[in-house]
Amino acid sequence: MIKSLLIANRGEIACRIIRTARKLGIRTIAVYSDADANALHVRTADEAVHIGPSPARESYLVGDKIIAAAKQSGAEAIHPGYGFLSENAEFARAVKEAGLVWVGPEPESIIAMGLKDAAKQLMADVGVPVTPGYLGEDQSGARLQAEADAIGYPVLIKAVAGGGGKGMRKVDRAEDFADALLSCQREAAASFGNDVVLIEKYILSPRHIEVQVFGDSHGNIVHLFERDCSLQRRHQKVIEEAPAPGMSEETRAAVCEAAVNAAKAVNYVGAGTIEFIADASEGLKADRIWFMEMNTRLQVEHPVTEEITGQDLVEWQLRVASGEPLPKRQDELAINGHAIEARLYAEDPSKGFLPSIGKLDMFKLPRARPGLDPRYDMGVNWGDEVTPFYDPMLGKIIVHAEERWEAIDALAEVCERTMIWPVATNLGFVARALKMKEFRKAEIDTGFIDRHADDLLTAKLPLADMAAHAADELKLFPKKKAGRPWRDSRGFRMNGARRAELHLIDDQGDVHAVDLTKKPKRKFKDWGKNPLVMKYGGDYRAFRVYQPRGVIGGAGSDGTILSPMPGKIIAVAVAAGDKVAKGQKLLTLEAMKMEHSLVAPFDGVVAELNAQEGEQVQVDALLVKVDADKEQAA
Repeated sequence: MIKSLLIANRGEIACRIIRTARKLGIRTIAVYSDADANALHVRTADEAVHIGPSPARESYLVGDKIIAAAKQSGAEAIHPGYGFLSENAEFARAVKEAGLVWVGPEPESIIAMGLKDAAKQLMADVGVPVTPGYLGEDQSGARLQAEADAIGYPVLIKAVAGGGGKGMRKVDRAEDFADALLSCQREAAASFGNDVVLIEKYILSPRHIEVQVFGDSHGNIVHLFERDCSLQRRHQKVIEEAPAPGMSEETRAAVCEAAVNAAKAVNYVGAGTIEFIADASEGLKADRIWFMEMNTRLQVEHPVTEEITGQDLVEWQLRVASGEPLPKRQDELAINGHAIEARLYAEDPSKGFLPSIGKLDMFKLPRARPGLDPRYDMGVNWGDEVTPFYDPMLGKIIVHAEERWEAIDALAEVCERTMIWPVATNLGFVARALKMKEFRKAEIDTGFIDRHADDLLTAKLPLADMAAHAADELKLFPKKKAGRPWRDSRGFRMNGARRAELHLIDDQGDVHAVDLTKKPKRKFKDWGKNPLVMKYGGDYRAFRVYQPRGVIGGAGSDGTILSPMPGKIIAVAVAAGDKVAKGQKLLTLEAMKMEHSLVAPFDGVVAELNAQEGEQVQVDALLVKVDADKEQAA
């Protein structure tokens, strides 16, 4: 067994790897950028080495710095986690050439499965079913458009070197193809240094089914059953579960056999995932499930597999990397119960999943109790800072139960009881998804979130009652001995005879009138003083006395477009003096590894433009000002 391990990653996966390594008596070394100097993974490891500035391209993505850190610290092996350099064959080869142990598959396997077009052709050659599409070398816009037209819309444009939902666009109409292709190629080039794409038929009722596979250097390959990762937004997984609901034993056997054959085709060693797309319009059937891609690394969602099999997959990785055979044979592996996982993101679903940054002044996870024993794989803790430099995932919440419905109920309860503030999260969004009857009945596919957006994205909060409770907790109601409140105008304004109102504003910018003649009867979970933070079903609002100060961020009623967060301007679509229509894209901001489009709030003219392509901007910076089109208004 290796004795010392450098983790070439950050956040929750670094903490996860450290936990297992410590159990095995392995010394751990973390690496960190400027932004992560006091991060949880740095505090948790036995040792930590600084590798550069905050941007990932200057630290976590620089292989030479990571190898130098391993040598400096005396590390025997490097574990890449997921993301960053985990599927970079050149880095894997460099690690091995430096005399270090690479905790991952052979570079040749990464190369074989790294490009989606070549991987699909290889799978077709060995009899693994693949989706219809175009994998050709001719990458001209005209050829790609012609192939898409021939396949029939909708189609999916995918970067061959892509992953994590980046470099991927769904196109519903032929006339939208050219613009979608350019956007996809630009994102792919920026994220992966490769703008080559493939075209696939878009499955109308798709479910995302994946199989965990594992190989060792002794020629053994097994599967650890399947996961369902269909609940996604922007092609990023949100809720994952194992086993896949509605999967018959016959279909499971066929899909898992195909996954093992795929791994055997590249002599796979280590942890890997074979991803399939299923046409679930008539249930999960073996002849309607096709190979999509292989991830040659540990997956974010590996905990649900661990929970149903009782195996520690990181331990398996470390043992295989040390030259040991797989800990279990195929006939020794079985499914026990049901596990479900929610990814905890620092983002605001009500604002298009806009990432949220700041200090975690409150970070409280529910404790275990009889009947509820959640697993938390977290990369942050109370008081930590969420920065704009990395993926907004804070961690994962996992529960395991005998039945699927029990796991769903338990996870929903944990999401509703978790307290995080002031960084916005998707907790309420996840809880609402889990409680939907369609989800409970497993009527799911990758379009579930879009289809139920009205019910999922915006919390239906009893804001009037919450505001009244906030006013009461803030001691804003007149005391009984003070006489009738409508005889005193301090702190409120008159609104008709025998009625007094106090106005509170919440953290979403909404103003609420509180009737100070009626004390609230409803109580909510709250903490803090001013502002008072209150929780309802996994969602939060903070209230304070309303003091008008004008527009803060976003698109003001006067047409000002402010940067919603720190980021980089990657595209400017207009010039000063241009006429624009309501909803027209003005520019594109890249932040936290995602593209965000800023659009015109109404028909008008670009009166002011303060953004240039390539420019770094700060939150609330004035980027564009649109003046209303007076001619149209008349």
